[in-house]
Amino acid sequence: MRLAARASWLVPALVLALTSGCEREAAREQAPREQAPLELLDLDGHPRDPLVPDDRADVFVFLRTDCPISNRYAPKLGRIAAQFADAPLDVWLIYVDPDETPSVIREHMQTYALPGVALRDPARGLVARAGATVTPSVAVFDAGGVRRYHGRIDDWYVDYGQARVQASSDELLDAIEAVLAGRPPSVAFAEPVGCPLPPL
Repeated sequence: MRLAARASWLVPALVLALTSGCEREAAREQAPREQAPLELLDLDGHPRDPLVPDDRADVFVFLRTDCPISNRYAPKLGRIAAQFADAPLDVWLIYVDPDETPSVIREHMQTYALPGVALRDPARGLVARAGATVTPSVAVFDAGGVRRYHGRIDDWYVDYGQARVQASSDELLDAIEAVLAGRPPSVAFAEPVGCPLPPL
């Protein structure tokens, strides 16, 4: 009799505990993951976090001044920036070499007529969040700060020192158009070809 009485309250208690646990787990899955603020530097040495929410999508182009592939993409980057000049989109040039000074970066931007706002990422915080492994590579984040695409600009380069006559795919352009239209890009990653990141 005692066993029957104990079972009568034990089963509901177990059900309640399991249900509460599932609800807590579901709440954790639905809650947005908090990430530490980024600490990049502008060319005046001021800290900047380019992923602070502002209702604008972001394109990050990872560069180093001495990478010939990066430099050959400068005209295309200029065309893309001009094409989306009136869109809710910010273009950022992320210089990944901690030894490149602001004066060297300014000269590089002027020489190659590079568009966008230049930031230095000496701690590689954005490099890690964007998944950048070589230069040039790009990452596209939507207005909510979610990475939607990362990898190559297009398929112009098939290997280091080996380029097609012209690109046959345009992953960066496609990703920008998709994000601005509120839909995920058809491709979330495409392997980039470029110069390795310099050691920290």
